[in-house]
Amino acid sequence: MKRLVLYIAMFAAFLTVTAQEKGRMADYAARLDALFEATQSAPTDNERYLASEQAVQLMAEALSNEGSIGWKWDFGTKVSVLTSADRKVRLITWPVVRDNGEWECFGFVQYINSATGEAEFAELNDKSEEILNREETILTPDNWFGAVYQEIIQTSNDGRTYYTLLGYNGVDNITQRKIIEPIWFKPATGKPQLGQALFRRERNLRRVVLEYSNSVMVNLRFEEQYVRQVERKRVKQKGTKNRYRTIEVTHDRKEKMIMFDEVAPQIEGMEGLYQYYVPSGEELAYAFVDGKWELRRGAQGRVDDKRLNKPFEPLEKADPAYSTR
Repeated sequence: MKRLVLYIAMFAAFLTVTAQEKGRMADYAARLDALFEATQSAPTDNERYLASEQAVQLMAEALSNEGSIGWKWDFGTKVSVLTSADRKVRLITWPVVRDNGEWECFGFVQYINSATGEAEFAELNDKSEEILNREETILTPDNWFGAVYQEIIQTSNDGRTYYTLLGYNGVDNITQRKIIEPIWFKPATGKPQLGQALFRRERNLRRVVLEYSNSVMVNLRFEEQYVRQVERKRVKQKGTKNRYRTIEVTHDRKEKMIMFDEVAPQIEGMEGLYQYYVPSGEELAYAFVDGKWELRRGAQGRVDDKRLNKPFEPLEKADPAYSTR
């Protein structure tokens, strides 16, 4: 009987702590929501930056609480909050847009440290305008190629888990960017690193950066679509014994892929001047094959064969947490 009373007392104490923790996190959420509203709607640059700095400080305080790893943050479209399928990685990102149209991104990565098993977090510091060799460099949270993340893709191969982020940065009134960026955690320390050589046959590529004119739209999304592959075969010519010819055989099949528009200069000779980059008209895709993102051409939502189109239905998923052009 005494043991039962002890169990009841312990359970009541647990419920009290949980209720207290929920109340504390709800208070953080309400205060943060007001600050995030100000980062978008305050009338001057100084006021928007002040609100963002206060939000950074308060979010760091909130994430230091044990209950934060299980808390469901929801700030509407003001802030992107993404959590991986295994609930081990969370990205919280938002922009401050200056009066002149320039963007600066802010955020945090929260994660379960595989080395310690503890929940940890790191502030993300946007250094995107200072980073050289932006597609080839492995970065840290302190040296971050800033973006508001729209999707976190979790994949696995040979017992290892991979996370890939799709992000957006409005840059300025001239150009904008979309980004495909792996995030990984160093085995020895469990600390996050941004950018990884996960792109097959592109040895030095750590992230994909699509920068293009501010006046156009470029698609970047992860979904199930058809991909068309052309296979070259040698076949024997009819009526001969030893003569062969090469033919092309087309196959269409469904895969989950990162699909995006190829961008290129609209005007010849403008390579590297991204204000002149627009969609080339070709849609490309990365499919995850044997632990690598493999580039595919000819990916498309429809194919010529109506028998293939008829049963096809896109993969159901929620809209991105942070919508952009």
